Amino acid sequence: MKIPLCKPSISNLELKLISKSIKTGWLTHGPENKKFENNFKNYVGANYAISMNSCTSALECAIKCIEKKGEIIVPSFTWVSSANAIINCGCIPVFVDINPDTRNIDYKKIESLINKKTVAIMVVHFSGLSCEMDKIIKICKKRNLQLIEDSAETLGGKYKNKFTGSFGLGCFSFFPTKNITTTEGGMLTLNNKKMYEKAKKIIAHGIVKSNKKSWKRVAVLPGHNYRLPNHLALLGNSQLSKLKSFNKKRELIAKEYNNNFKKFNHIIKIPFIPKECNHVYQMYTVQITKNLRNSFVDYLNKRGIGASVHFDPPLHKQKIYSKYRKGNLKNTEKLSKQIATLPIYPDLKNKEIKYIIKSVNKWIESI
Repeated sequence: MKIPLCKPSISNLELKLISKSIKTGWLTHGPENKKFENNFKNYVGANYAISMNSCTSALECAIKCIEKKGEIIVPSFTWVSSANAIINCGCIPVFVDINPDTRNIDYKKIESLINKKTVAIMVVHFSGLSCEMDKIIKICKKRNLQLIEDSAETLGGKYKNKFTGSFGLGCFSFFPTKNITTTEGGMLTLNNKKMYEKAKKIIAHGIVKSNKKSWKRVAVLPGHNYRLPNHLALLGNSQLSKLKSFNKKRELIAKEYNNNFKKFNHIIKIPFIPKECNHVYQMYTVQITKNLRNSFVDYLNKRGIGASVHFDPPLHKQKIYSKYRKGNLKNTEKLSKQIATLPIYPDLKNKEIKYIIKSVNKWIESI
């Protein structure tokens, strides 16, 4: 049996809708983007939303909207795009340690890293679980810092009944591994009108159209082409309408995993969920103790199961980012050697789930 780590859930109806949209000849940013953005902002609970070609573009756009260059505090336990966006915008990432239980940024470690150069805190909601936002918002207000939410992995995740991406500048991914997909794609959510208007310019080459002459386009800032094509926005809108059911299926699969793995707590540590949060399981990650993580992943891979690791090495252990390390990141380093990711996606079949669980049980027996 071959089971991939993840697989997007795209229906035949969606394929037909995309084909129909392409045949209209409107292939660039268009009317479907406006529909998608409107529905997305209403879902998340933000004032504005702008569809983009990736979450990385959304992160860069969010940083450019701050209009200050300096240091941005970010976890080292994340995908490279979090730090790349900071560096590519002329800012400096300052890596902070994580809470080993939630695997999210440790708010207790943030204040010691803040100085006069600090302009923002970028939280990363890991694998489907929100960060502890009250404490982080309090720090941002106290120190007059912008809040950026890397919500690539947590669409539909909540903290105290409020969706991620609604607290600060929310950045979402629609990569095929995520809770919904537009193949490649992303979204920026905002609550500030001035930032929204600037972001709209940034994503479209920095150009403002003339009200008098349709052909007259004047650049008011050095922008980019971050736009999402019309037919992919159509797919995103369709996927968004199914997000609740997608996330419910992920939750049910995770529940089955949890029920079977919790008896092996001395070897396998299942995800921890604080009472203030829900978990949307963009990834199902476990911690494997006793230096057995590599054995665990290799064993499952040999049985055709697409288990993987997110994230090893952490950013501060990679050569190009190592100079940005400040202080002790012991939780990050420990977790990166223990974390493992199991397949989870809405179309995962019951027989495949049982095969994965049976394989994990066999591995336990073999050690």
